[in-house]
Amino acid sequence: MNKFRLLQNKKLVYFLHFVVWGVLFISPYLFSYGQEELSFVARRSWVSLLIYAFLFYINYLWLIKKFIFNNKILIFITINVIVIALLVILKHELIFKLLTEDPHFRRPSRPSRSFFIYFDSISMIIPMVFALAFRISERWVKTESEKNEVENYKLQAELQHLKYQIQPHFFFNSLNNIYSLVDISPEKAKETIHSLSKLMRYLLYESNTETVRLEKEIEFLNKYIELMKLRLTEKTQVKVNFPKISSSIQIPPLLFISIIENAFKHGVSATQTSVIEFSMELWEDRISLFSKNHNFQKNIMDKSGSGIGMQNLKKRLDLLYPNQYRYSSEICGNEFIFNLEIKLKTNEFQ
Repeated sequence: MNKFRLLQNKKLVYFLHFVVWGVLFISPYLFSYGQEELSFVARRSWVSLLIYAFLFYINYLWLIKKFIFNNKILIFITINVIVIALLVILKHELIFKLLTEDPHFRRPSRPSRSFFIYFDSISMIIPMVFALAFRISERWVKTESEKNEVENYKLQAELQHLKYQIQPHFFFNSLNNIYSLVDISPEKAKETIHSLSKLMRYLLYESNTETVRLEKEIEFLNKYIELMKLRLTEKTQVKVNFPKISSSIQIPPLLFISIIENAFKHGVSATQTSVIEFSMELWEDRISLFSKNHNFQKNIMDKSGSGIGMQNLKKRLDLLYPNQYRYSSEICGNEFIFNLEIKLKTNEFQ
């Protein structure tokens, strides 16, 4: 893709060069139309333009790259002074000795030779300056493009790393849940393993893309919640309010799973009643996820989580939605309330 874009840019540059010089070479005819010496005016202008073009391209294609970009400025200036001096002499001889020999041309009164040398020397600085400006601009654009490409590569690598962190973390938490069921309810443990296999299929295959359909992500969240409910007692009530999605909105995969995991990790007690709530809302350009659960203190021997999930979520949001999301969490009494609102990007509506 980058090579194709580079090829397109080169073709555009070549086309612009062709158009600009084409206009310059046609201009003498346009501005001198109707004059008797039209042919002479055009030829005289073309001599100047050819010399300017030579000076432009010798700088644009060779001198600037070889000397300016290698910090050999003095050599660059010296070579240009010599080239300009030679071109001034050439232009002077061609215009005032060759072209003026045309028998149909009435030679005008001729100013001093020093005037033309001075004027031509100044005028030839212009194509050299243009060549310098164009080449430096192109180099800056290329440098910025390469810089952006490197930054994008680093961003994608970091996002991929964060996403890969989710999978073992998710698997670790799920295995802990299954472990707690083995002695209490072997049948539920078997059912949990079967449900976990379905979720792992989504993790390994369907989520291995930059974005997934929001519908699929909600389906995954619902399955995970059902998996977690298998180990719950009647003391814990789970309320879920997820919308039915008819549009083809795309979101990064596994974006919300850490919130769901965190609620089950801290909101379940073996001895006390509790309620866990999840609610998702969708607008034209925004999506929000709300969760509320009792905030039970974990046993110091409980190693089911290290907090990496929520840290991971914050980092992914910073990378994927910089300044485009609102993230809040607070403890009110004995309840933990979390709210996340994301402004969806235009390309996520496909």
